[in-house]
Amino acid sequence: MNFVLRWLLLAGALLIVAHVVPGVAITSYGAALVAAAVLGLLNTLLRPLLVVLTLPVTLLTLGLFLFVINALMFWAAASLLQGFSVQGFGAALLGSLAYSLMGLVVDFATRRSD
Repeated sequence: MNFVLRWLLLAGALLIVAHVVPGVAITSYGAALVAAAVLGLLNTLLRPLLVVLTLPVTLLTLGLFLFVINALMFWAAASLLQGFSVQGFGAALLGSLAYSLMGLVVDFATRRSD
C-alpha cells in the first residue's frame, strides 16, 4: 500500500514540477503516473550503471556530475514517453532538481515509524 501511495504522490510531484519549471510539460495525470513509473525504473536500473561508469568524473567534480546524471535520466524519460516533454538540458536539470527535492518530501511523508 505504501508503494502505491508513494507512486501517486510522486506523480503529483511531477505535475507540480511541470507547473513550476519552464520547459517541462505533462499533459495529464495519467501521463504523470506513467512518467513517475518510468523515472523510477530508469533510476533503479540505469542510474547505478552510469554512476559506476562515470565515477572518475564524479570524483573529479566532487559529486556535482551526479546532477548531470539525474538530468539525463529525467530527459531520457521524457524522450521515451508521450505526454511528458522536456525542452533542453537546462529544463531537465531544473526539473530533476525540483523532482528530487519533492521526492525527499514524499519519502519523509510516507516513511513508516519503526
